[in-house]
Amino acid sequence: VICTCTSNQTTPLTNNYKMFTKSAIVSTLVAGAAAFAPTPVPKSDFALNLAVGEAAPDFSLVDQNGKTIARSSIKKPLVVYFYPADSTPGCTVQAESFNEQVNDIRKTYGADLVGISGQGAESKQKFAAELGLGFSILADDGDEVRKAFAVPKAAFGLLPGRVTYVLDKDGVCVSVYDNLTDAKSHVEAATVALGDIKASAPANPFASLFGR
Repeated sequence: VICTCTSNQTTPLTNNYKMFTKSAIVSTLVAGAAAFAPTPVPKSDFALNLAVGEAAPDFSLVDQNGKTIARSSIKKPLVVYFYPADSTPGCTVQAESFNEQVNDIRKTYGADLVGISGQGAESKQKFAAELGLGFSILADDGDEVRKAFAVPKAAFGLLPGRVTYVLDKDGVCVSVYDNLTDAKSHVEAATVALGDIKASAPANPFASLFGR
């Protein structure tokens, strides 16, 4: 009689092989997950993520005329608009639009206006001369002020953002407008915010005497 028997007994060698295989699979899965895990981004010490209700960081930059402009020295509402680059199509439209309204911004709202981008003073001189700008555009070499305001990037992080901040006379942010593609719309957004500041200001009891 021939007996065919199947044994369920496993040898130490078989157990070791199974343990090695399981360990290898787990290690591979962990390594793969780590490869796709988001890398922590260190937070800048001076990034404020400026939002409505927060005080804007101070800055001191040179404009197209070689004049140093400090935010803290401006004791009136201030429009601060960050734009990607001088002499580019969208930034040209934006600068021209603000230039058309700069007198109204100053006379009607008692405010002022500055534009900021990362190019140097020579680029600012050329850009301002091309458009005949009547307001300061500031050279933010190294994008230090852009970083201080924590201006969000555009186009999936590929381009510097086009963002306009409106500050009250104390330097507190009252409006943030972020729109890369519609450059001209920044002017309306700024004047609406300036109108809100003016409307909320205490009434001047002597205004009627001076026709204001």
